[in-house]
Amino acid sequence: MNIGFELIRKMLAPWLKEASLMLKLGLAIVITIIALSITAPLLTQYSPIIKVGDALRPPSTKHLMGTNNLGYDMFSRILYGGRTVLTVVVSATLLSMCIGVPLGLISGYYGRIVDRIFSIIMDSMYAFPSLILALAIAAVLGPSMVNAIIAIAVVYIPTYFRMVRGQTLSIKSLLYVEAAKAIGARDLRIIIKHILPNLLPTIIVVFTMNIADAILTEAGLSFLGFSVPPPTPDWGADLRAGHEYLLAGYWWLVAFPGFMIMLLAAGFALVGEGLNDILSLRGAEKR
Repeated sequence: MNIGFELIRKMLAPWLKEASLMLKLGLAIVITIIALSITAPLLTQYSPIIKVGDALRPPSTKHLMGTNNLGYDMFSRILYGGRTVLTVVVSATLLSMCIGVPLGLISGYYGRIVDRIFSIIMDSMYAFPSLILALAIAAVLGPSMVNAIIAIAVVYIPTYFRMVRGQTLSIKSLLYVEAAKAIGARDLRIIIKHILPNLLPTIIVVFTMNIADAILTEAGLSFLGFSVPPPTPDWGADLRAGHEYLLAGYWWLVAFPGFMIMLLAAGFALVGEGLNDILSLRGAEKR
């Protein structure tokens, strides 16, 4: 175990030395929320889907974040809801990356009719507002975690495609790529060995920024009832359930899930901006 932690520390050391306060703060927020979600059974004795007390009780020592309109413990739902949100947005962003990156590489490298077809399709998808497109897909597929992942993933495929395609068009004209072609290297080898490694830093930055945006998209789907079905704990669903009680003074039903959505999205956004600063600085030093 100690050897594993030591290897991780050595791998991250060069990045952490260059890390700005923004990146460190973002990492602290993201890691803390992930840790709270993973250790939820150790931090609360209540189930997030079983009535544990009177409905609409304010925060107290017994229920740290109060109870909702069904008598569920809000602290428990916040902790377990983090699992739902992270599962959906990370899975969706990984899926969109695994589809968008290869399509962008193929389109940018081969060009011509392949590039035109892919570009037309992706531009058509990109023209729709992300939440509207996700809502349309989720409405057709129906509310479930898997369908929410698919709906959100489709939204972000054009983001990876456009970024990867644009950089591939620039890289494939460089001398070392031309030299690889001249000595008879296969296209697949050139793409994987010579082009993709140069795209990885940018892909990582886009990945973290997309997660931040996907959190808000997932919250929007949940708020409108197109994500996980009740009573599954989810911050967006709890926000929807609590907003009608806000004017009656039950502020905790909206405050806590809304704050967690904002905090997690801000955390990933800070990580993305911090990584972008590091990569931009390294690029400037190389020039």
